Amino acid sequence: MTAAATTREIDENQAAEEDILRIGEVMTRMRLMTGRRMIGRLAIQNVAPGLELSNLDVLDAVRRAETNGEVTVGTIAEVLRIDPSRASRIVADMVSRGVLRRKASQADARRIVVVMTALGQRLLSEIQAQKMSVIEGIVADWPAEDIEAFSKLFNRFVGGYEEAFRARIKESDD
Repeated sequence: MTAAATTREIDENQAAEEDILRIGEVMTRMRLMTGRRMIGRLAIQNVAPGLELSNLDVLDAVRRAETNGEVTVGTIAEVLRIDPSRASRIVADMVSRGVLRRKASQADARRIVVVMTALGQRLLSEIQAQKMSVIEGIVADWPAEDIEAFSKLFNRFVGGYEEAFRARIKESDD
């Protein structure tokens, strides 16, 4: 290996380290912004004043869990990684506000499942509309190729992040 090749390799390694550090710093900035939950706050204000941000988490958990079948309070607790009694209290509050409703399971009438009402659906639609509006504003002056590349790379990054998290949780459980 030549001295030039070694120098180039060192420069590439330093650049990669700087890029990884920048990704970590950007993740922190994004966490702080999303921690303020501005999109959720706007959706609540526009559709269902009086709801809490934790209610949006439950709606999202119901939406995601519905793809795998019926949703119970236990499913919500598992998805959100919260105590079942806390999930039960939040669901009861959301039922009383007309965002969720309980009904008998189609598979087993002895079991109670949770479904979204029209208000819950409207709230999810408003969240999606707010999110799309913010993202569209951010990328409005980006070339289409950059938007496409970013969407694919961001999805790949978050998927890898989720997988790394699941692997670490599994390691700690073993």
